[in-house]
Amino acid sequence: MSDHAPDEILEKDFPARARAVLSPHAPDFARLAEGARPAAVLMPLLRVEGAWHLLFTVRPADMPTHAGEICFPGGRLKPGEMPLAAALRETHEETGIDPAHVTPIGFCAPRRTGSGHVIAPLLGMVAQGARIHPCPREVAEVFTAPLAHFLHPANYRRECVQWRGQARAYWIIDCNGRRIWGATAAILHDLQRRLAGATS
Repeated sequence: MSDHAPDEILEKDFPARARAVLSPHAPDFARLAEGARPAAVLMPLLRVEGAWHLLFTVRPADMPTHAGEICFPGGRLKPGEMPLAAALRETHEETGIDPAHVTPIGFCAPRRTGSGHVIAPLLGMVAQGARIHPCPREVAEVFTAPLAHFLHPANYRRECVQWRGQARAYWIIDCNGRRIWGATAAILHDLQRRLAGATS
C-alpha cells in the first residue's frame, strides 16, 4: 500500500477510508496476560466548521493519577463488558455524548501502558448537533482539534525518560499550545500511520 498525504486523505470520504484501514473487531481481551487491565477509549470524530476534528478531554488537576493530562474519553472495562460498550459508556459518563449519537468506524491496535492497562482505541463519528456536557468530577475541559494536524508525521516527535530505572520512549505531539503525549499520542500516531498506508 502506498503512502497518502494528509490532504489527499481528507479530500475523500474520510469515514469510509478510515473504515477500510481500521479493524471492525475489538481486540480479544480474553487472552491478555495475567495482571493486564483491559480498557477502551473513544476517538470522537466530528465536523467543526466543515472540517474533521477530534475531541479530547483534560483530566482535572486534583485527580490521583494522570492529573491535567489530555486524553480521549474512556476507561476500564466492567466484568463481562466488551470494548465497544465500554468506550461508549465511558464517553457518555465523561462528556455526556449519547451512545446513540456515535457511529463506530473501527479499532486501532491495542495500546499497552506503563500502568498495566491495555487500551482498545475506537474511532467513532459523533452526529452533528450531539450535546456535550462534561462531568466536572472526571473532566476539567473538553476541546476539539483539527484531524489534519494529527495526520502530518512531521508533527510527532519521540522523547525518552528514565522511569523505574529503565529508559522509556514515548510520542509527543503539540497542538495549539497543548501538549499531547503518552498513550494518547501513541494512539494518534498509529492512526496517522494506518491512514497514510504505512502500517509496518
